[in-house]
Amino acid sequence: MEFLDRQKEIVRLTKALQREKRQFIVVFGRRRVGKSTLIKKILNSERGDIYFLADQTTEASQRQLLANVIADSIEGFNQANYASWEILLRSLNRQVKGRIALCLDEFPYLVKSCPSLPSVIQKILNEKTLAFDLILCGSSQQMMQGFVLDSSEPLYGLADEIIRLRPIPYNYTGLALECNDEEAVREYAVWGGIPRYWELRNNYDTLEAAIEALLLDPDGVLFEEPTRLLRDEMRDTLQANTILSFIGNGANKLSEIASRAEKKATDLTPQLMRLRELGFIGKRIPFGDDEKKSKKGIYCISDHLLQFHFKYVQPYLSALEMGNTMAVLSLFKQHENEYVSHCWEELCQRFVTGSEIGGILYDTATSWWGEYYDEKEQRYKPAELDVVAESIDKKHLLIGECKWRETENLSEVMDKLEYIAERVPFKGEHQLHLCLFLRNHGLTSDRMTIYHPADVMKV
Repeated sequence: MEFLDRQKEIVRLTKALQREKRQFIVVFGRRRVGKSTLIKKILNSERGDIYFLADQTTEASQRQLLANVIADSIEGFNQANYASWEILLRSLNRQVKGRIALCLDEFPYLVKSCPSLPSVIQKILNEKTLAFDLILCGSSQQMMQGFVLDSSEPLYGLADEIIRLRPIPYNYTGLALECNDEEAVREYAVWGGIPRYWELRNNYDTLEAAIEALLLDPDGVLFEEPTRLLRDEMRDTLQANTILSFIGNGANKLSEIASRAEKKATDLTPQLMRLRELGFIGKRIPFGDDEKKSKKGIYCISDHLLQFHFKYVQPYLSALEMGNTMAVLSLFKQHENEYVSHCWEELCQRFVTGSEIGGILYDTATSWWGEYYDEKEQRYKPAELDVVAESIDKKHLLIGECKWRETENLSEVMDKLEYIAERVPFKGEHQLHLCLFLRNHGLTSDRMTIYHPADVMKV
C-alpha cells in the first residue's frame, strides 16, 4: 500500500531536523497507526541516521542490540562493552561525525528494563552538548505522554517537537483500499483510519472475507487486537473491557453503564475519561447543550475496530471458538446497513465540520435529540437530527438528515426534515440550510441539497 497523507507531520519533522540546534523529538500514537513508517520515511540511512526498534529483552541485551545497529553507521561501535545507557549515549555523542538522527522506537520497552533511562537522557539534554538529533517513539500513549507531558517526569519540557500521530483521515480509505466511495464508507466502518488494518484488509478480495479471516477467526491476526490495545494503555483492563462491552451493546448513558457494572457512576468516571483521552470512546451531547451541564450525554465507541469487536466478536466468543464464524458473519451481514449508518452519520458530521458550504463557514457539526412542539397534534414530540452545525458568524444553521438505506421516499424525508427544523428550540433567528446525506447516488431534488458518498469521501 502506498504511503498516504501525513504531509503535515513530514513537514514538521523535516523542518525540525533542518534547524541548527540538535533536536529532541517525541512521536507517539496508538498501536499500528503508522509511527514507525512515518519516521523511517524521513530518516536517511545514507547520511548515517540510525533507527532502532526496541524489544522486551533485558537492559544489557537492548544496549548490545543498539550498539550493533549503530555499528552499521560507525564502524567498530559494537566492539566495546557499554556498562550503562549513559556510557553508550556519551560514546555515540563523541564518535558522531556530521549530523545524524537516532530514533529509539518502542521507547517504553527500554524504560521498562531500565527505569532510569529518562533521567539519563535528561542529564545529557540539559548539558546542551548533544551531537545528534534524538527521536523517541512509542505505542503506549499513556507512557509516552507521561514521559514528556507529566511535570513530575525527567523529560518534561525538554522536547522540541511532540507529535501525536492520529488515524489517517477517513477520506483516504478509498485510495488505500482501491474501492469506490460507497464501499469506502463500508470499509471505514470496520477498519477506521489505521493504515496497518488497511494493509491486512488488502490481502482479501472482499470485506466479508477479510472480516471472517482477520476479526472473527480466533487465529486471525486482529482477533485479539482489542486486548492488546487495552493492555498497552490501561492499568485495569478488566474494567475497561467491561465498560466497552456495555457501551458496544447499547448501554450509552452513564447511569446505564454503572447499573450494569453494579458500580457507582463516580467509580467509573476515571476509566471513562481515560478511554476518551485515548480516542477509544467519545461522549456525545445534543447540539446546543453545555457538556459540563448537560444530563443528556451518551457514550459511544469511537474506534471502529473496537466498535466491531464489542458488537460482533465479544458477545459471541463461545460460538467463534467453536468455529462458527459464518454464523456470526451472517449476523453482521443482516444488520450491516444499520451498523454502517452510524458511521455514515459520523462521517457526514466530519464533512461539515470546519467546511465552507454554499459560501458559509461552519463550526463543529454534531447531532441533536430532544423535543419540539407539534402544532398539529398540540403536544411535544421527541425528535432526532443527524447533522446540526452553526456557522462561525452565528447567523446560519445547517441541518441535515443521513440515510444509508438503498431506497428512500425522498418527498417524505424532506417533508419531515423541514417540519421539524422549523420547530426545534434552538432555531432562533438563524437562517436555515437543509440538506440530505444519502447512500443512493440516483436520488436528487430541487428542494434541498443532497450529498452522496462521492461528496463526503472526497480527498
